Amino acid sequence: MFRILLATLLSISIAHAAEADPAPKLKSDLSKILGEVTQVNQSPISGIYEIVTLDHIFYTDKGGQYLIDGSLFDLKARRNLTDARSRQLFAVDFSKLPLEIAVKKVKGNGSRKMAYFTDPNCGWCKKLEHEMQNVTDVTMYLFLATYIGGEDSAQKAQAIWCSEDRAKAWDDLMLNGVKPATGKCDAPTSKVMALGEKLKVNGTPALIFANGVINPGYMPAADLNKALDSNK
Repeated sequence: MFRILLATLLSISIAHAAEADPAPKLKSDLSKILGEVTQVNQSPISGIYEIVTLDHIFYTDKGGQYLIDGSLFDLKARRNLTDARSRQLFAVDFSKLPLEIAVKKVKGNGSRKMAYFTDPNCGWCKKLEHEMQNVTDVTMYLFLATYIGGEDSAQKAQAIWCSEDRAKAWDDLMLNGVKPATGKCDAPTSKVMALGEKLKVNGTPALIFANGVINPGYMPAADLNKALDSNK
């Protein structure tokens, strides 16, 4: 009877050890390879773990033998899960954005806030500005970037920055196609692009709401209002 009880306890102990959370060991082992690992989480795929560093997401198996560097997609939902997690995990502190290098626009009482990277030659950015006509009570900070138009975008951004009324010059260009006069001042274009690189922005428009989550791509007015209301 004693032997049976001992064997049973041994089996339970072995099973418990096999089911032990691998996260602490994975965090310790992979920190030696990847640098600081801040989080280890179970991914949506059984046996695959999400490894979060200071600025990146990897995936690994339970034993930490294999490392996957790439995006995880939910095909049924047609959703990039890695991208969604990255935007959540690496959200920026809105209060620390260098808003002094952005064009400020205030509509209505300006109670809601958002910032976005935009390019004078970006078609989707122009579409976004038309949608913004149906959004009010918001303060917007526009980081004038040059992802699409290169030197031409840089010249337009400089002209807008050097205008007496930057917000009006921007609206005239994006909504009405009226180009501003050539600028003769120093525009913070290079600082904007450096900020974009730091925040891993690689295209326009890229929207940043008060919660600091960066949302790549255009949004219609209804979605903009919803996002602004939920992130006051």
